[in-house]
Amino acid sequence: MADDIVTTTGIARHGATRLPSVDVDSFNIELKDEDGFLGDRASKGAFRAIFDKWRKPLRESDTDPFGDEPSDEISKKKLDAILVGDDLEASAVLHSAIEEFAQELAYVTRKFLKTKAWDKTERIVVGGGFRDSRLGELAIARTQIILKDENLKVDLVPIRLHPDEAGLIGTLHLAPSWIFEAHDSILAVDIGGTNIRCGVVETRWKKAPDLSKAAVWKSELWRHADDEPTREGAVKRLVKMLKDLIAAAEAEGLKLAPFIGIACPGVINEDGSIAKGAQNLPGNWESSKFNLPASLVEAIPQIGDHDTAVLMHNDGVAQGLSEVPFMQDVERWGVLTIGTGLGNARYTNRRKENGKDKDDKKTKEKKAKD
Repeated sequence: MADDIVTTTGIARHGATRLPSVDVDSFNIELKDEDGFLGDRASKGAFRAIFDKWRKPLRESDTDPFGDEPSDEISKKKLDAILVGDDLEASAVLHSAIEEFAQELAYVTRKFLKTKAWDKTERIVVGGGFRDSRLGELAIARTQIILKDENLKVDLVPIRLHPDEAGLIGTLHLAPSWIFEAHDSILAVDIGGTNIRCGVVETRWKKAPDLSKAAVWKSELWRHADDEPTREGAVKRLVKMLKDLIAAAEAEGLKLAPFIGIACPGVINEDGSIAKGAQNLPGNWESSKFNLPASLVEAIPQIGDHDTAVLMHNDGVAQGLSEVPFMQDVERWGVLTIGTGLGNARYTNRRKENGKDKDDKKTKEKKAKD
């Protein structure tokens, strides 16, 4: 791999704090209290542990309505069915777990709101795999009620897109709008501790320049946790998935932009390396000798007739970016993604007047006065 490969020419830097539509005020904050990392209190694993705790007294009296099935192996679909089913005791156990988890999520949310980076946050979008269930939606709604009861002026809402698609669509907002003028789709990658998902995202920019109508045209999923590949093996499989999608897009007649947007766990450095937070990925992704964007440019140097540009950002940031078109009625907003851990990002919208950035306008006015 060549160290001098440039992957962001004319676009931005990896993990950038300034993006076309928003400033990223913070992401991947790791807050702690006396019990450890706050994110551990509001993760999918935390909910399963709470659920198991509420089952314990029933197990001890041999009346557990869930039988012998381990709490972390019961599917979300089955739990959702129980919430609306006729087994009142089972439903009561779940509602108890939801209430306790909501209290934990409210506690964690308050801690974020007290940080300088999250000050004056007006709305928080909740994403991640946990949100994709009825019990997740109930936990979010209950948390909102708890925060309102405490007179906290912040709205807590579930992410509107399916979490599996939100991370892919969010990468559109890493790229400048000029990319969309001559193309109708991009390649997107969402990397997680269990899965790698690749997709072709249609911008539908001509119908909605704010990208509010963007949609995933086609996607592929690889559950890498089942295969336990090496880092190099994972990159090789990722490249094959992307090349297959390029071929499919060309066969369909899509005008694919020479751009790949990547959502990846961890703190992303400007050069595309990962500073920390990638411990659940296959192999050592935090090595100074590894650079995923550069590896992809080397493997896919061109898309169509143009040099490939690659841009990578934190996966929580990317998932939150899918909400940009729908957050224009507020100025400061954030995202919490409830999954294996608790992803987080806070944004400030970059207001535009007549298509021009207000900050640029203020800078020019100040220079004129000086």
